[in-house]
Amino acid sequence: MQFDDRVQAVADFGFTRRQARFLVTVMLHSGVCLQRHYTAFAGIVHGEKTKRFFAKLVRRRYASAYSCRHNRGRIYQVHHKALYRAIGETDSRHRRPLSPARVVERLMLLDAVLADHDVIWLATDEDKAAHLTALTPIESDRLPDLGIGKSNSRRFFAEKFPIGIDLKRRCVLLYLATDSEQGRFRAFLHRHFELLRSLPAWTLRIVFPPWPEGLGDSFLRTAHDELTATLRPVVMKELRWYFSERRKVSEKGYETPDQEAFDIAEQAFKTPRFEQLYRLWLADGDCVFDIVSDGLNGALESGAGHVERIVLPHSYRHLFPLVAFTIRKPKGAEEGDETRTRPRPLPHASEFASLSVGGARADQSTSTFQTIAP
Repeated sequence: MQFDDRVQAVADFGFTRRQARFLVTVMLHSGVCLQRHYTAFAGIVHGEKTKRFFAKLVRRRYASAYSCRHNRGRIYQVHHKALYRAIGETDSRHRRPLSPARVVERLMLLDAVLADHDVIWLATDEDKAAHLTALTPIESDRLPDLGIGKSNSRRFFAEKFPIGIDLKRRCVLLYLATDSEQGRFRAFLHRHFELLRSLPAWTLRIVFPPWPEGLGDSFLRTAHDELTATLRPVVMKELRWYFSERRKVSEKGYETPDQEAFDIAEQAFKTPRFEQLYRLWLADGDCVFDIVSDGLNGALESGAGHVERIVLPHSYRHLFPLVAFTIRKPKGAEEGDETRTRPRPLPHASEFASLSVGGARADQSTSTFQTIAP
């Protein structure tokens, strides 16, 4: 379905075009939202129109509302099955119960999407495949290897981050970083390396919460290393041999013929970068060596490739802890009719450690963009 088709399908439920566009955006990208998201999307001040819109969503059971700490606002989850069916996403994961930490992640992602009105954001695998095959010479049957779509044996696209296309047909890959752990980020870069190499113009946009400060610096350095650092041919030969021997050694009954050389190689390649590359090699084969043999220096030097970071301008601290409800469908209910259960015990504070962001007031924060040099 095209975006406008989805908007019309939702408008048929009795919403204005503007309200329908907002609901489609929420259902595709996050499933949850705040009232401020709608006012930012519509370009209006918070008032009776916004309150009536969200009251209508709850009254008609299209969405459920959940209280935040000290009753500072509410979070809304759009979950009505008929709405999702209307946009072709009946079994969307956004209808499922969410942990408080996952709710905040989704709200951050929606903030990142709404921050750039000049980008068309693609949320579904089908939309990404259709647009990327139009932008690049990549065949559609190669897209699963790039992290898009499905294969018969496994799903490659682990992160459900949107991919954008701007007005100049530049592709924008978005990555949301919520803590300092970078293994997932390296895997993201490796899975999308061939796609970036095939695109005529691209931007890697890394999005961060406002706290902890300095989180973005390490991610920018990692992006630079993963996209530009290459190995000399003699080192590449050593790496290929080591990966091959390591896989054989992991199988029972095999001993490497040169244990000393193997031990030296093991120490040399004992870094997070090569550990991630080895796991990717086990899955995809020798094509992954292109990541460390070619790199994307040329694209970054010419400006065709661009890496930037954006710091979200909002504080999310008041969202912890949420009053935790589980959304479930009661027995005998009509399709799409959902209710809330009794509150569950609040999660332990440690569960919020990686996402307990905030500190500065939202009206005192500003978005920050920073580019890495090639």
